[in-house]
Amino acid sequence: MTPPKRASRASPRGGPRPWGGPAGADPASADALAALLARAEGVLARVEALLPPPAPDPDWRTVHAARWRKRGGRGSLQPVARPHAIGLDALVAIDAQKETIERNTRQFVAGLPANNVLLTGSRGTGKSSLVKAMLAKYAHKGLRLIEVDKADLVDLPDIVERVDGRRERFIVFCDDLTFDAGEAGYKALKVVLDGSIAGTSGNLLVYATSNRRHLLPEYMSENLETRHVGEEVHPGESVEEKISLSERFGLWVSFYPFAQDDYLAAVDRWLMHFGVAAPGAKKDADARTREALQFALQRGSRSGRVAWQFARHWAGGLALRRR
Repeated sequence: MTPPKRASRASPRGGPRPWGGPAGADPASADALAALLARAEGVLARVEALLPPPAPDPDWRTVHAARWRKRGGRGSLQPVARPHAIGLDALVAIDAQKETIERNTRQFVAGLPANNVLLTGSRGTGKSSLVKAMLAKYAHKGLRLIEVDKADLVDLPDIVERVDGRRERFIVFCDDLTFDAGEAGYKALKVVLDGSIAGTSGNLLVYATSNRRHLLPEYMSENLETRHVGEEVHPGESVEEKISLSERFGLWVSFYPFAQDDYLAAVDRWLMHFGVAAPGAKKDADARTREALQFALQRGSRSGRVAWQFARHWAGGLALRRR
């Protein structure tokens, strides 16, 4: 005897369900999910009530520099108590670069059209110091500096919104900027520089430093995408994408390794900064020069940074011997 067939809870395909829900839906499961979501929302509301309130923005009338920092998922502008003040005169062997950056910054501070700037080239040649020198020179005219780490560039639209409409002039400073493929900050920076549906803020520019101009790693395989049309060479899409970010900076300023004379001039300038007078005797001057060159040889580089490091080494040792 054939047993009777059990009634199926599912209706024929396309037919209505007994409870009016979609195919495979269980009203008990749907109710449980709704209850779970309601409880989760309640928990989040209680947790948010326990979080500290967002930090207030700096008083830009007295604060000249700030850093963007994130804690607990919230970003805030934290004032820098003692900004690194560098005089333009302390930076040697980069006169052309100083002239270009200072002219652009003067235009910006005066409320005139000015460009975002990408400073690229050899390490230790004064790229970051030149940006800091702009703050030291023009802070009294309303220039302000906001330092943003690469990992936080995704928050750039929020930073722009916070300072939009203020009468101060803001430079967003991104130091030692390079990206790996697919990083979120890359596209956020592109949007702020140029390309958003919203207009750019008139009181904000981006000054970025990098050891490479195109900011993204370049691979040999990308050369295979290059097309040749007659005598013309057309880069592939990967190369075009990598160039597109740096092209959004209106000014490219390049820095180069120091010649020996430039390095020694930087050494003399920094020693004066540390209060060390020029040697009176030629043999003493020759000894200091030999030591400075040996110091650079050990570092594998002649640059303003190495000159500054040697000056600290020499000035500190000289003061210690005189005690």
